[in-house]
Amino acid sequence: MKNKVLSLTLLTIFVFSVAASGCIGGEETTTQTGPQYAEQIVIGVTDKVTDLDPSNAYDFYTWEVLNNVMEGLVKYKPGTLEIEPALAEKWEVNEDSTVWTFYLRKDLKFADGTPLKAQDVVRSIERIMTIQGDPAWLVTDFVDKVEAKDDYTVVFYLNQPTAYFLALLTTPPYFPVHPNYSPNEIQSDQTAGGAGPYKITKWVRDEELVLEANPNYYGEPPKTGKIIIKFYRDASTMRLALQNGEIDIAWRTLRPTDIESLKSEGKYSVIEVPGGFIRYICLNTKSEPTNNVKVRQALAAVIDRQEISNKVFKGTVEPLYSLVPNGMWSHIDVFKNKYGDGNIDLAKQLLKETGYDENNPLKIQLWYTPTHYGDTEADLAQVLKEQLEETGVIQVEIKSAEWGTYVDYARNGQMQFYLLGWYPDYLDPDDYTTPFLKSTANSWAGTGYANPTVDDLLTKAQSLTDQDERTKLYEQVQEILAEEAPYIPLIQGKLFVVTDPNVKGVTIGPDMIFKYSTIYKEG
Repeated sequence: MKNKVLSLTLLTIFVFSVAASGCIGGEETTTQTGPQYAEQIVIGVTDKVTDLDPSNAYDFYTWEVLNNVMEGLVKYKPGTLEIEPALAEKWEVNEDSTVWTFYLRKDLKFADGTPLKAQDVVRSIERIMTIQGDPAWLVTDFVDKVEAKDDYTVVFYLNQPTAYFLALLTTPPYFPVHPNYSPNEIQSDQTAGGAGPYKITKWVRDEELVLEANPNYYGEPPKTGKIIIKFYRDASTMRLALQNGEIDIAWRTLRPTDIESLKSEGKYSVIEVPGGFIRYICLNTKSEPTNNVKVRQALAAVIDRQEISNKVFKGTVEPLYSLVPNGMWSHIDVFKNKYGDGNIDLAKQLLKETGYDENNPLKIQLWYTPTHYGDTEADLAQVLKEQLEETGVIQVEIKSAEWGTYVDYARNGQMQFYLLGWYPDYLDPDDYTTPFLKSTANSWAGTGYANPTVDDLLTKAQSLTDQDERTKLYEQVQEILAEEAPYIPLIQGKLFVVTDPNVKGVTIGPDMIFKYSTIYKEG
């Protein structure tokens, strides 16, 4: 078929973007030409890194780190949904979007100076396919095979037409990794990285990560030579570090009350990052009692999202009634239409039909992780417990585990009713449905959900290019989601970055990934 050069245009989807400035601490260096910037910036987080390996990393913060020490063939232009060349300088696609050819820049190198060729791209993609970690579906659901035609030409042969394939290429499973990565084993603490603007020079798990500018990066050098990331046990400790000048930026996640307090002090820049961040409850469809669909429906009916928004998040989030975010094409308020909000009478009726009442209450364990989503998580669990127990028919035991353990519990299906959150891999309804509901893609979540009809609908939607036709399919999927309730959507949120006023260049786009190379601190 006749080839055509792809224009740098993405699908029409909801767009959020924020570019802002902010500030705090670090030594300063003076150059004879140009402004004076600090040599380093210190970022505080309450989050944790799971695997420094794109074959298995499938959480938002770890993806942020990987995006700073690795890079793909294409990337988002900072703060936008515009795809621009990265390791590839140009590309072509055939007429039905099934064969994509990429032409690499010449003289690409990994951070240690090792040459990066087309064969490294192929090796890295095939490694993802071999290891079959949590994010592997982002490759295996779409890519049939990948070939290096020569040292600088990579060709992807897709299973079906995929108009949004460029957006998939911006995700870490497609990033070339250094040859030091094992070809068939996950290496959670491997620091060899890839070909991003930074390289890892120090890594102490759950304590500190130090990044320094990659001298072999093909693009514009980072504005700050060293980024130090400090991991805090809770939001209060991180806030105190900010106020004491120990960190320049407080990132994920301060409490809503901290945000309001720091705003009122007037000493810091508080940057709002809107986007497609969602929270939801997972229900294990394979173990009792949540293997009963009427039990899952009853639990869905009880939830009062507006109370959660007001009481836990102080109005900084909005209720969500589907996994597809508010404002994204194809979204329907399916849970509101089917259950309402805080519908205790319906919940009691459904539980009665399954044999539960005041004398034989439903007993469930509600799990949360205490720091990954911020200090509000314990409050969220408590409010959910109160809502559920208001029925008089449900007894809730709250349990928690730190993020690494929690992820393992989820992967292994060891929890029955548990809180998780989602940040977009790529901005399309497929990314809010397939990873959760398609049986070949949702093992990471641990719900055990599988429905051949849903699998077929999602596969068909991936292959279409007409948005109206895709919308109809995603609407059907959402109706089934509400009926079978393997997940209960809760809220759609926004993130906040708090910086000292001398820090500038904070630019976080619709993908919600913080790229450190644009930030700097004025003298």
